[in-house]
Amino acid sequence: MASASSRTRDLPAIVAAIAATVLGAGLGELAAAIISPSASPFAVIGGGMIDLAPAWAKDLAISLFGTADKTALLVGIAVLLLAVAGAAGALERRRPPWGRVALLLVGVVGAFVSLVRPDSGLLSPVPSLVAGAAAALGAGLLIGRLRPATVAAETSTGPTRRGVLALSGVAVLAGALAAAGSVALSSGARAVSAVRSALRLPAPATTTAVPATANLGIDGLSPVLTPTADFYRIDTALVVPQVDPATWSLRVHGLVEQEVVLRWDDLVALPQKETVATLVCVSNEVGGSLIGNARWLGVPIRDILARAQPTAEADMVLSHSIDGFTASTPLEALTDDRDALLAIGMNGDPLPLEHGFPVRMVVPGLYGYVSATKWVSELEVTRYDRAEGYWTSRGWSERGPVKLQSRIDVPRAGARIAAGDAVIAGVAWQTHVGVSGVEVQVDDGPWQPAKLATAISTDTWVQWSLPWTATSGSHTVRCRAISATGETQTSAQAPPAPDGATGWDELTLSVA
Repeated sequence: MASASSRTRDLPAIVAAIAATVLGAGLGELAAAIISPSASPFAVIGGGMIDLAPAWAKDLAISLFGTADKTALLVGIAVLLLAVAGAAGALERRRPPWGRVALLLVGVVGAFVSLVRPDSGLLSPVPSLVAGAAAALGAGLLIGRLRPATVAAETSTGPTRRGVLALSGVAVLAGALAAAGSVALSSGARAVSAVRSALRLPAPATTTAVPATANLGIDGLSPVLTPTADFYRIDTALVVPQVDPATWSLRVHGLVEQEVVLRWDDLVALPQKETVATLVCVSNEVGGSLIGNARWLGVPIRDILARAQPTAEADMVLSHSIDGFTASTPLEALTDDRDALLAIGMNGDPLPLEHGFPVRMVVPGLYGYVSATKWVSELEVTRYDRAEGYWTSRGWSERGPVKLQSRIDVPRAGARIAAGDAVIAGVAWQTHVGVSGVEVQVDDGPWQPAKLATAISTDTWVQWSLPWTATSGSHTVRCRAISATGETQTSAQAPPAPDGATGWDELTLSVA
C-alpha cells in the first residue's frame, strides 16, 4: 500500500493526467465534429455501453433518470474517464511509460468500438485515436517535467510543481475550447435544422377530429394532446442522427415479390393521413410518464407493403434505423386497419430531429421497442424465426402489445388538499383495443365508476374523473381500467421487463 507521502507526491501527476485527458477529450470531440458527430468518443463509448446493457440495467437507468438517462450516462462516462486518468497519472509517475500506455489504450478501445458500431465509417476511429494520443502525449510531457525535480522540490510547492499545475490549467482550458469548437463546427446539425424549419408539410387527404368532449377541462390533468416539447423521448441514440430529406431513402426488401425504394419526394407525393395516436414505452412504470398522445401525419405502412407484396411465409417486419437500431414488428400490425404510419409530421409540424426527422414509424397498439423506429431507413420483411430486433435480442418479449393501464394525475402523489369537494382524475389506455370504463377506490371502500371523456379513437388514451368529498386524514386512492373487450386491469404487480409493467396506480393523500 502506498504511503501518505507517496500519495501526496502523486497528486501533481494525477492532476496533470486529468488535465491531459480533458485536452484529449476536447480534441476528440473537435475531430468528430469535423469528421462525423456519431464518431464522438463519448457517443461511441456510450453507445457501446447501451448495446451491452442488459434489460435490467436499461430499466434501472430509466426508472432513476427518466428521459435524462442519456445525460446521466454521459456524466457517468466522464467521471469514469477522469478516474482512469487519475490512476494513469499516478502510474506514469511511478512506472513510466505505463500511464501513457493506459491512456492511449483507452483511445484504442474507443476506436475499436467505433468500428463495430452499425453506423461506422472509414474515419470513425480517428476521433478516439486523436483523444487517446493527445491524452497520452500531454500526460507524458506534463508529468515528465516533474521527474528532474529534487526530493525537496517534490515535497514542496516549488516552481516545478507550480509550473506543472499552471500548464495543466492551460490544458484544461484548451480542452474546453476544443469541445466548444466542436459545437460550433457541427454544421451538419445546423443545416438539417434549417432544412426542417423551411419544410412545408403536405396537406392530409384524411384527418382525425378531436371532439371537444375529449377534454374534461380539469387543472393538472394530462392534456388530450401532449405538447411536442413535453413528449417523452427514449431511444439508443446518444447523438441525434442528422438526416437531410434530400438524401433519405427507404428500402423495402426481404420476403417480398417486389423490392421497393422510396425517396423523400416519392413519400410526400403519396396521399397523407393525419391521425391521433398514443405511444407508450415498455419501460413505463405503473403511473409513469413515458407515454404521450400526439397528432401524426404520414403514409399508411400497409400501402407501402402492398407495393412490395410480402410472401405468404413472412410474419414480421424488421425496421432499421440509420443509427443501427432495429425493431421487430408483427406483419399483421402493419397491414391491418390500424393507422400504422411512416410519419413525417407531429402536432402540425415536421418531426423534431430527436423524434425521428425526417421519417419515423408510428404503430398504435404496440410498445415502442417493437414498433416506433425513428430515422427509419429499411423495412426488411422476414420471419420471427430468422431475425430479432435490438431489444428482443436482449431479453424483451417478441411482440410487445400494449397492456391495459390507468394513471392518477389529480391530485398529485403526496399532495395536501383541503377537506371538502375535490376531484380525482387521470388517463387510461389500451391502444388499439380501447377503454370502456375506469373505477376508483378510496382507502378500502367500494370501487366507484369514474366519468369518461369521449375517446378520440381506440388508439388513444382517454381522460377520466370522479368527484370526491375529501375528509380529514390520510387516504389511499387507487384506479383500474376496464377495456373495450371487458377485461379488468390486473392488480398483479410486474416490472416493465420483459413485456410491460402491470398493477394499479396508487397514491397516498393528506387531507387537512
